[in-house]
Amino acid sequence: MSSEPALMTLTEVARAIAMKQVSSHEVTRALLHRIAQWQPHLNAFMSIEAEAALKAADAADAELAKGNVRGALHGVPLAHKDMYYDAGHVATCGSLIRRDFVPTVTSTALQRLKDAGQIRLGTLHLAEFAYGPTGHNAHYGPVRNPWNVAHITGGSSSGSGSSVAARLTFAALGSDTGGSIRMPAHFCGVTGLKTTVGRVSRAGAMPLSQSLDTVGPLARTAEDCALLLALMAGPDPADSTCSHEPLSDYVGATKGSLKGLKIGVPTSFYVDDLDSEVARVLDETIAVLKREGADIVKVELPDQRQLSSASQLVLAAEAAAFHKRWMIERPQDYGAQVLMRLQNGLAVPAITYLEAMRWRGPALAAHNAATAGVHAVIAPASPVPAPTIEESDVGGGPNAPAMVQRLTLFTRPVNFLGLPSLTVPSGFTKSGLPVGMQLIGRCFDEATLLTIGAAFQRVTDYHDRLPKLPS
Repeated sequence: MSSEPALMTLTEVARAIAMKQVSSHEVTRALLHRIAQWQPHLNAFMSIEAEAALKAADAADAELAKGNVRGALHGVPLAHKDMYYDAGHVATCGSLIRRDFVPTVTSTALQRLKDAGQIRLGTLHLAEFAYGPTGHNAHYGPVRNPWNVAHITGGSSSGSGSSVAARLTFAALGSDTGGSIRMPAHFCGVTGLKTTVGRVSRAGAMPLSQSLDTVGPLARTAEDCALLLALMAGPDPADSTCSHEPLSDYVGATKGSLKGLKIGVPTSFYVDDLDSEVARVLDETIAVLKREGADIVKVELPDQRQLSSASQLVLAAEAAAFHKRWMIERPQDYGAQVLMRLQNGLAVPAITYLEAMRWRGPALAAHNAATAGVHAVIAPASPVPAPTIEESDVGGGPNAPAMVQRLTLFTRPVNFLGLPSLTVPSGFTKSGLPVGMQLIGRCFDEATLLTIGAAFQRVTDYHDRLPKLPS
């Protein structure tokens, strides 16, 4: 465990505060010091609430001194994607339209973390209305990758990935509709958990696609993700789509072994046309899992390109439905790329949308049949490492649109099927950019993914490596 508070994992710092080895005030001040150093380079925060955070930390320390413990996150400062409503605080959703929006409710996921004792450190940057895979934002500028500030973070949870990687927050809520947790985890070298649809309440979280949206954490480790999932998961009267499926011992699952677990490697799609360094990391990751006792087998999955296309279609139609009024009344307040994507959604015929939704059940059944003999499937989170901000932005050349489409090629099928997926840092390119692998599980079996991820992290150090402060 690091002696510097900001460099601890979430699990470590929560334990250290509880045992009075370090105060909440010291931890909060350490993070604020790093934020002051890094924020000018990264643009990861939407708001930094230093004075309020320190005051809350002092209150947490005073409570602890009296023997009052609020929960597992008592006195731990955290920042989250600026689309989780917190009553009385502005939630911009990365947009001009909601630049001054002050919600009157608090999201259930966030409230459960607050009930466990977390302190609000500020809010994190994101793609406009969480609709973009790169980290670009036409209104507030791009978030930058701490491993190389010329490169993208991935989106839409861009500030979450960047800030966790730079150790500006111990963990952060993201959201994943087409890859928005797994992309930043992959590009920034952190651990990201996309949960099963319905596992965590979406009440009070800005909607993008009602059928695909999921709430989940980005953190240093699988163990940290397990802690946050354990606090957030479960039924919620405020969200009728939230599942009553029994919960697992997620934290306990991270202590498990790989022995007896069967992990599938796809025979196509996820292994086709990979960047050579991503392919190398995939092979190296499989070798580690095998060495640690996992049984590695080949799996032949149904056509994933069809799933990817269906996911895009559903997302486009549902996002357009949510934004229709603003597109009519305030089109000038959208960034050009986001407005174009939303307008494309208006062109999706109702019959086509309904056909895609009807196919979702049979597609999941086909996937379950193809993976019946394995506990999880391993695949790259993306075919490529992080491209540069310049080459993936508007004006990035004739290949830019195709490049952006390719980024989420391996994440969209998982969203369409509603499955859980855990992305773990798995290696680095020769130029020092992170590469992540995603573990794709069965519905509501996040526990097995966390077992595999934690076992991998016990024998590797990719999640412990630190980016250097740009000069």
